Amino acid sequence: MSPAWFPSDQVDQLLRNAQLRDELEPFVDESLQVLHLRPMPLEAENEFLASMLAWERAPVLPIRQWFSPELQVPSPDSLSDEQLSENLHRLIECLYEQRIVLDFTEHLSDRQLYRLIYRDILPSYEKKVDLPRNYLHWHCLDENDIESWLRFYATDDERQQWESANLQLPPPKCPPPHPRRMPLRPPSSRS
Repeated sequence: MSPAWFPSDQVDQLLRNAQLRDELEPFVDESLQVLHLRPMPLEAENEFLASMLAWERAPVLPIRQWFSPELQVPSPDSLSDEQLSENLHRLIECLYEQRIVLDFTEHLSDRQLYRLIYRDILPSYEKKVDLPRNYLHWHCLDENDIESWLRFYATDDERQQWESANLQLPPPKCPPPHPRRMPLRPPSSRS
């Protein structure tokens, strides 16, 4: 009987898998159960394990501290409309460079969005996971604001499901009052 032969990349993947599992041992919980329930190729499993390890080791920091130097922005109340609009566009780009994507922004005026970033996003403590395919999506629509979601963002199917579940007509669908071009998570990195 001849000895088993593995391609060198397969051996590397097996060694990497063992290393990742050893490093994850102190953090093991039910999240590893998915590997037993849904077998996956070794390369995908290693990517999953590496992302778990990155999550476990990631520091929890206010988002403003994700920047070097720490991101300091002027108060929205100290800016004219024109200054605020210019600062908002730069701020959105800065956030995107840190892989922070703002979703559901078109119901907000520039001042409202800037104020949300200033007051809620920048001081928010979040895990800074340093993986190229990892994006933090910040939903700028209050989860209790069902009317705005139905009016501006819900698909026809979602509106119909809501209508069936609530036995009432949703508000009329409208184009959002403040359409803006926002940077989006690259399609190649969507998981």
